[in-house]
Amino acid sequence: MLEEALKKYFHYDTFRPGQREVIEAVLQEKDVIALLPTGSGKSLCYQLSGYLLNGAVVIVSPLLSLMQDQVEQMKRFGEKRVVAINSFLQGEQRERVLANLQAYRYIFVSPEMLGQKSFKRALSRVHIALIAVDEAHCISQWGFDFRPEYLNIGDTIRTFSRVPVLALTATATNRVKEDIRKYLHMENPYEWISAVDRPNICYQVVPIQKHYEKIGWLVAHVQHTTSPGIIYTQSRKKTEEYAEALRESGVRVAAYHAGIQQDERQLIQHQFIAGELDWIVATNAFGMGVHKENIRQIIHDHLPSSMGNYLQEVGRAGRDGEQSFATLLFTEEDDRITKSVSVMDYPQEFHIDEYERLANQGVNPFIMVEESRITETSYRILHYWMHKLPKIEVIEQINQMKFEKVKEVDQLQQILTGKDCIREEISRYFEQELLTKPVLCCSVCGLPEDVIPKKRLIKEASAQLFSWQERFKQIFPN
Repeated sequence: MLEEALKKYFHYDTFRPGQREVIEAVLQEKDVIALLPTGSGKSLCYQLSGYLLNGAVVIVSPLLSLMQDQVEQMKRFGEKRVVAINSFLQGEQRERVLANLQAYRYIFVSPEMLGQKSFKRALSRVHIALIAVDEAHCISQWGFDFRPEYLNIGDTIRTFSRVPVLALTATATNRVKEDIRKYLHMENPYEWISAVDRPNICYQVVPIQKHYEKIGWLVAHVQHTTSPGIIYTQSRKKTEEYAEALRESGVRVAAYHAGIQQDERQLIQHQFIAGELDWIVATNAFGMGVHKENIRQIIHDHLPSSMGNYLQEVGRAGRDGEQSFATLLFTEEDDRITKSVSVMDYPQEFHIDEYERLANQGVNPFIMVEESRITETSYRILHYWMHKLPKIEVIEQINQMKFEKVKEVDQLQQILTGKDCIREEISRYFEQELLTKPVLCCSVCGLPEDVIPKKRLIKEASAQLFSWQERFKQIFPN
């Protein structure tokens, strides 16, 4: 039956590992925690279930770009009863959608929007068959992308009659899984836990003496080795610098970060997927919702802030099962820089004092964001905990969260730059046993000097260059 439905709705003959088991549990109205690797088809678990269940599927998703991408993909495959409820919907359009919410089979919503009274009123008129929480690690303060709004999802769910919950993520430790069970109020959930190991990805750490030497290494390396690939860096400025240096050396490359206009980002994604670009230099803003199976290299010029972030980014390589490479350029100062960056999104003690003072005066503390005295991310964390705990406990809570962030950086550094096999240590971090190792394992186990294949053909840059606005019109004429 399930294979017939898979063929009918998605034109696939077989399931990927874990998909069938997760869908079967959902159809039995069980709560489910599914840890499926990046690129393994997590979205199919709720999409196919939606065709087989009697009612709507509500999908809570943390990224607007990812949400929009999934909605557009489903529409391209012929599904018209799909909608995204987020900040892109304005005025009359939003009111019209909320008034007719029961007409949709798939309802994507951000965690912030899920808690709004107008949305909850509209959703109360809908017969809900399943609630899917994507990127469910965000529900845990110990997860690698903590979002305080996720902690309210479970309370919102409880306002409806009993509805099965499907929690989806690529990576989670036992501690994070326990938080997912707790905060989503799951009842004896079925768990499908995939192995975190990706045998076709070779892990390589390259020691670099000085941070400024990394750009020279990148240019020399990228010019001559296989593509396509993604270079991850921490700052918008570096994405532009690296991309410019690579472009001057003849590489088809683009910079990508959150400061670039949305239309231009869409174009860059399209060009990369279509093979018009060989490399992307990006902050971690790039990758979610980008479906490209043949990425051969992921390069980090910095130490990521957590194991979860690292695995999510390197997991974008080799989705076609072919040999791929994850390279980290590492200097001795990288851990200090990453620790500093990783705690930047947490409020300081003076922010807590200011929030309390404004609240006591009857002033909306959000004015701190409007006057650029605190980032919106920091404010969301502060606002959540100020409504949950006394001030002194808020200080303790946030200090503990910062401590855990720094600890995660230390753990990742030890795994990637220590003396033990990187692949074994990654599996051990997630309390999994590694049974076999590939020949091309990691730089600790030993790799040939030229482990990454050379380019077979250096592609010439296009003779005619267009502005991104002109190219956007060519690709998206409507």
